[in-house]
Amino acid sequence: MRAIQVSPSHPEEDKISLNSDRIVKSAKYLQRRKSLSINNNINEAMSLDASKDGRANRGNNGGEIRNFADAEDTDVGLCGWILTVGSLILIGATFPLSLFFCIKVVQEYERAVIFRLGRLLSGGSKGPGIFFIMPCIENYTKVDLRTLTFDVPPQEVLTKDSVTVSVDAVVYYRIQNAAVSVANVENAHHSTRLLAQTTLRNMLGTRNLHEILSDREQISATMQNTLDGTTDAWGIKVERVEIKDVRLPVQLQRAMAAEAEAAREARAKVIAAEGEQKSSRALKEAADVIAQSPAALQLRYLQTLNTISAEKNSTIVFPIPIDMLQGFVARDK
Repeated sequence: MRAIQVSPSHPEEDKISLNSDRIVKSAKYLQRRKSLSINNNINEAMSLDASKDGRANRGNNGGEIRNFADAEDTDVGLCGWILTVGSLILIGATFPLSLFFCIKVVQEYERAVIFRLGRLLSGGSKGPGIFFIMPCIENYTKVDLRTLTFDVPPQEVLTKDSVTVSVDAVVYYRIQNAAVSVANVENAHHSTRLLAQTTLRNMLGTRNLHEILSDREQISATMQNTLDGTTDAWGIKVERVEIKDVRLPVQLQRAMAAEAEAAREARAKVIAAEGEQKSSRALKEAADVIAQSPAALQLRYLQTLNTISAEKNSTIVFPIPIDMLQGFVARDK
């Protein structure tokens, strides 16, 4: 049998090796945690920068539309809660007199945009019908949702072919988002009027006079699309744009009238010349026919005599045949 030798164990060495293994594992674990935390911080920083860049780009391009209708009103602070409780106490103390100040009514074509302590209430606008207002801390603004119209004042425009014209228009629009129209722009109606004036000038300045006079419908449709795309951020829908009148300078009107008169006279002369040409051809054909038939010439003489005798004239002209005159001429020679 083979003898098995067992080396003597050293408890102190085992403890030292065990502790060293634990230290190594702990160091690796801490290093791994540290690397993970660094990566997470880097990812968070990159995502934060990307979100900031995205917001900056949207703000620079003007394409970001703030949705105030979804704003939350829960974070009002301690002072807000105190004022809210005080308002409720005031309503209860003055009941039922306070109902005259708390209950409001809007019509079917209206909406009420409510602000509480300067913040827009969640849920958008209220109405139609009855709604409740808390005194001292809430106020509201009525917004008309019906289709409204306004006239664009006559705009002096220099066309592409250097002609000065005066053009006016009418715009039909309505408010499609009451909360956005109140929160996003100071005065939606006035802003739309100013935008319509500048859009009309800019659009007509890139066209010739002939295009302005002949393509009114196309100009109106293009202007409507441009206004609608811009006012969408204000909660406004531009439904229709119509070009009312195009006024030309007096001198230009006279020049155009003279040109039109000259064109009409030229056409009249052309028509008269064409008529004379056709009549000459007809006379030539008739003369050829009469020359080939002496009997036809005699009939023409008789027809002429009949026409002359039908008139009440004291003098009658009798046509002499040219053949007889030729005989007299031959005798004289």
